[in-house]
Amino acid sequence: MKKIINDPEQFVDEVLKGILLAHSDQLRSANSDARVIVRADAPGPRVGIVTGGGSGHLPVFLGYVGKGLCSGVAVGNVFSSPSSEQIFNASVEVNGGMGVLYLFGNYGGDVLNFELAADLCELEDIETATVLVSDDVMSAPQERADSRRGVAGMVFAFKCAGASAERGDSLAQVAEVARKVVRNTRSAGVGLSPTILPAAGKATFELPDGMMEIGIGIHGEPGIHRGEIESADAITTRLLTPILEDLGAKSGEKFAVLVNGLGATPLEELYLMFSKTHQTMKELGLEISVKFIGEYATSLEMSGASITIMRLDDELEELLKSPASSPFFQV
Repeated sequence: MKKIINDPEQFVDEVLKGILLAHSDQLRSANSDARVIVRADAPGPRVGIVTGGGSGHLPVFLGYVGKGLCSGVAVGNVFSSPSSEQIFNASVEVNGGMGVLYLFGNYGGDVLNFELAADLCELEDIETATVLVSDDVMSAPQERADSRRGVAGMVFAFKCAGASAERGDSLAQVAEVARKVVRNTRSAGVGLSPTILPAAGKATFELPDGMMEIGIGIHGEPGIHRGEIESADAITTRLLTPILEDLGAKSGEKFAVLVNGLGATPLEELYLMFSKTHQTMKELGLEISVKFIGEYATSLEMSGASITIMRLDDELEELLKSPASSPFFQV
C-alpha cells in the first residue's frame, strides 16, 4: 500500500485541519464539533442545507459547502456515517430561522442518523425536511427506485437546492427543488481498480488486472457485470443506455451531463467518455445544455468513472447555471 498519510486513525481530522487552514475565508468549523464544517458566513438569512456522509469522496460532501450550495456538513470517518449529534450540531450552526433541509445520499447509516438528528431538532423548534438522493440506476430496478444509492447525482441536487435557498425560497420550496432534481437524475458507473481504506490498509474488493466492473458502488458495492475491460466508447454506451432508458429521454429535451472520475482516472479518459456521450445524445435528438467533466464525487484512489444525466426544465437550468462558490466548486 502506498499512501501519503500520517496516523491512519487521525486521517480524517488531519484532512479537515488542512482544508480549514487553506480555506478559512470560506469555511469554518463549529465550536461544538471539529467534524462539523459550515460556510464562513453561516447561518445567514436563508434556508440552511445540511449534508453529510463518510469521508473519502472529496469533493463530496465537504466540497459542496459554500455560496449557492450547502450550508454545512457533518463529516464521518472514511466510508462511515457521521453521528446524529454531529448532524444536529451542523443544523444548529446553519439555522437562520427558515428551517434546515437534510440533503444526502441514500445509505442506511446516514438515513438513520439524519432521522435521529431531525428528532433532536424538533426538540429545539428547528424545522427540518429531508430529501434522499437515489440516482444510481444500476443499484436497483425502476420499481424499487427509492432504494437506489446516491452517487454523483448529489452534485446536481446540492447545486440546484443551494441556488433555491440563495434566492430566498422557503424550506418547502427548496425541498421541492431537490426532489425535482432526484426525479430527473440518473447515474451509472464503472470501476477498474479497488480503493484502499487508510485504517485497514487493504483493498475494499478484488478486481483482477484487465477487468472492469459495471455498476460498482462508490464504496465498492458489487455491480451488475464483471468482464474484460472494453473501449471507452463501449464502456460509455454500457453506462449511458440504461440511464437514458430509465429517464425515458425524448428527442427535443434538454439535459445536464456530468462525467465524473472516481479518483484515479486521467481527465483525458473522461473527455473520451464525454465525446461518446455527446455523439450518442445528439443522434437521439437530446440537447446537452450544461456539462461538467472532472472529479466531482470520488472514492479515494479508485480507478473508474461515472456518468450522470439530469433532465432540465427552465427552472432547473436556471438554478444549475446560477453562481456558486466553494473551495472545490465554482460556477
